[in-house]
Amino acid sequence: MGIIQIELFATLDLVAQAPGGPEEDPEGFPFGGWQAPLLDDVTGTQIDAAYRGTDALLLGRRTYDIFAAYWPQHEGDQDFEIAELFNRVPKYVASRGTPDLAWAGSTQLGPDLPAAVREIRDRHENIKVVGSLDLVQTLLREKLFDRLDLWVHPILLGVGKKVFDGGAVPSNLTLLEPPATSPNGTVHLLYGLAEGTPGTGDMGAPDRGV
Repeated sequence: MGIIQIELFATLDLVAQAPGGPEEDPEGFPFGGWQAPLLDDVTGTQIDAAYRGTDALLLGRRTYDIFAAYWPQHEGDQDFEIAELFNRVPKYVASRGTPDLAWAGSTQLGPDLPAAVREIRDRHENIKVVGSLDLVQTLLREKLFDRLDLWVHPILLGVGKKVFDGGAVPSNLTLLEPPATSPNGTVHLLYGLAEGTPGTGDMGAPDRGV
């Protein structure tokens, strides 16, 4: 069974909407492209490393449309090595509509999304989910992910779609690597889904030494 890894860029208040540019989600969100001023070489290297070994992409409809219009245009471009990867691997699209699947290797998932994702997990070893917040909410709710790769940027927006809006269920996570900080103050966190649900306790209990 393969690994499903969610790749997300978020602000300190966990807004993850439209980090890459205003065109990603222009409907009423005034901060499209908020990530661009905070990128540096360290974060870029971390992102490149995160995609190594990817053999499938799992995308929501909006993210797929943006990628399909962009990455095929950079095939063979030495400044966009990730283009070769994205253009080569299979792309699975979660959509209730009828997306244009002209990008080579693209397949629309069936209406039973959890079942379709489980089938993909059996078929591939390293599946990446990029952006696609609505899809991410479903994966979090169904616990259909193995790793959460999160870059937290040192800004507060106060508005926008958040990572865990309405999608998360009580879950335990394990930090898989020490947090890494970039020169611009972005913190990279890699978590793995763990068994069970969060426990509770009493901070004033004698065995706590309080």
